[in-house]
Amino acid sequence: MSFIKTAASAAILIAAASSVATARDQIRIVGSSTVFPFSTAVAEQFGRSTEFQTPVVESTGSGGGLKLFCSGVGTDHPDITNASRRMKEKEFKLCGENGVTDVTEAIIGYDGIVVANAKGGPAFELTLDQIVTALAAEGPLPTTWDEVDPSLPAIKIEVLGPPPSSGTRDAFEELVMEEACEAAEIECEGISIREDGAYIEAGENDNLIVSKLEANPNALGIFGFSFLDQNSDALQGSLIDGVEPEFEAIAAGDYPVSRSLYFYIKTAHVGVVPGLQEFANEFMSEGAAGEEGYLVDKGLIPLPADMFETVSGDVTSLKTMTGEEWK
Repeated sequence: MSFIKTAASAAILIAAASSVATARDQIRIVGSSTVFPFSTAVAEQFGRSTEFQTPVVESTGSGGGLKLFCSGVGTDHPDITNASRRMKEKEFKLCGENGVTDVTEAIIGYDGIVVANAKGGPAFELTLDQIVTALAAEGPLPTTWDEVDPSLPAIKIEVLGPPPSSGTRDAFEELVMEEACEAAEIECEGISIREDGAYIEAGENDNLIVSKLEANPNALGIFGFSFLDQNSDALQGSLIDGVEPEFEAIAAGDYPVSRSLYFYIKTAHVGVVPGLQEFANEFMSEGAAGEEGYLVDKGLIPLPADMFETVSGDVTSLKTMTGEEWK
């Protein structure tokens, strides 16, 4: 009996030690490659200015990040996921099925999706319907841009863009392919991006797309405005429907391809992973995502003042999503 008690006590001690060993004291963030530089900047500032450890930020793509985030509660799972599109209703349901029932949504600001190439290459002035004609699998499948429109350069169509797991890809398909298919006289039902080599999936790393464009100035790339802004010495943005991809045009709503950027907090982890609430508050602070915040210097288009105040309040109070967001 004494041996059994001793063995049981040892098992309890081992389990307790294991629990301590697996507990985290560092915030883990996954998700969008577009939001990655903004989240990283906040993480670095947070690590410098507080007693908490600098959060770990991984670029997994919006879809990949939401899948990880919604996989469960506990320190084996991420605390925050970034997204360059809104969480889908089916992802919200997946969260609920896995016990992730308390989620707070935050819109951090806006971004534009740009089509750009290296300086020294041809300057493109494109319309949305020209882009759809060039890239739709259901379209005429032109091989050169002048086949799309004689006014465009007589060069091979090569467009480097994000994979299906990317929020930028989701937003591009919705805001460009689905919106402009009728003007391009292409069947909208089930429209998709061609897979014959004209569109090249370049992964979740937007910096890799930038380096590939520099190596091939005739190729075009699709990514968030912030990457164009941070690489303006090497890249030039294409006009779309006559509007340049500029901060002011996106902020004013004049640029035709713009979207909201998000992060999601797993509120069950607040109070368990040190600094999680404080990090979220820093992200939605005036000094970070506000009109004069340091994220604006990195290309974030800030929210209007009244909307910013509402979102900041939702983050501070950890307002829980209810499922009514899609109704």
